Amino acid sequence: MIAFEQHYKGRFSGILRWTQLDALWEKVQASPEGWYVYFVGGAVPQQPTNALNLQLFIDELDSLLRHEHDYDFCGLIYADNVENPAMIKVFDPHQLGSGCGVNHKPVFPRWLLSKIPPESLLDNTRPTANRHRWWKQLFFK
Repeated sequence: MIAFEQHYKGRFSGILRWTQLDALWEKVQASPEGWYVYFVGGAVPQQPTNALNLQLFIDELDSLLRHEHDYDFCGLIYADNVENPAMIKVFDPHQLGSGCGVNHKPVFPRWLLSKIPPESLLDNTRPTANRHRWWKQLFFK
């Protein structure tokens, strides 16, 4: 089994168009078993989510991203393999940071979907109160 950190730091492809994101979600939903859903900055999940919670998460996250990133392009999601994903990084539209500068700390995704049991990511940004509320409403009703 590939170590989580090695896979996380590996090669990822950007999902640039909303239609590409739709296709990626279809791939995930076609094989819903074994997905961990990690809110980076929160507790690391110890077990995969079930198919119903995965569907709920995808629906709600997709809605949030399209509402808060109101552009004709996506550019917030990166997948290790768009045809057979095992790890998907989802960045918060309001905490993208800057990728052009050597002195900047890395920007972590806000959400991570992974078939590999995740490990803690030391996020250098604190999730906003809105993101905490959204996460709690989604999974801790």
